[in-house]
Amino acid sequence: MDITKEVQRNHIIYGASDYTSSNGLAASKSLNYAKGATILKPAETFISVVPHTLHYKDTVGLFGAENYFLKVKLEIIGETAKACYEELGWECAYANNLATEFDAGWNTAEIDEADDLTTVNTYKPANIIANKLPEVINGYLSVELNNLKVGNRFIDNWLDLRLYTMQREEHPFDTMYVQPKDYFYIGIHARNTKRLPYNIECVIGREYRSFESIDNKLVMRKIN
Repeated sequence: MDITKEVQRNHIIYGASDYTSSNGLAASKSLNYAKGATILKPAETFISVVPHTLHYKDTVGLFGAENYFLKVKLEIIGETAKACYEELGWECAYANNLATEFDAGWNTAEIDEADDLTTVNTYKPANIIANKLPEVINGYLSVELNNLKVGNRFIDNWLDLRLYTMQREEHPFDTMYVQPKDYFYIGIHARNTKRLPYNIECVIGREYRSFESIDNKLVMRKIN
């Protein structure tokens, strides 16, 4: 079987070395094979439970794509949460049925999920489900982008991290608030003609707050 044409085609695409590592993408004119090189064709990840931390280590720059874009889609299933979100002035309570000592003047509590369903005297029904987001009017989840750095200031100073909104517009802060069904972008940029390693994390959902309690500058603008 003659494979000459196939070998020649691979040489045209990847270069004569047949070396397809990202370190050789620019030299072989195959930057189009780099993942997430533009915000129009970013890499993607999905988040279904909060809070959640994304942690990425890699390199960008010389002989590879100078930008890496990641699209983060929030698909919080059933508003599932792995943490208890406290409201202003209130703390989360932990209840169990293992108590052996009782305070004088207090009776033991009985929890009946079917008995507390309506608002009474401005008090809403208690949320006793530990893995569910609280009832917040127009609620927003926090997004925090952190550069953990690699310990070399000559490298760290040339690496640029950015959050981008759904409109692919640069967000001016490292903290942003988004709704549970939104999406956003993370951009990692090499600002020097060197191969730059990076070490970053993005913490999603450390806070869940109402729109009225957030600085408007930090809220991602919605698509009209």
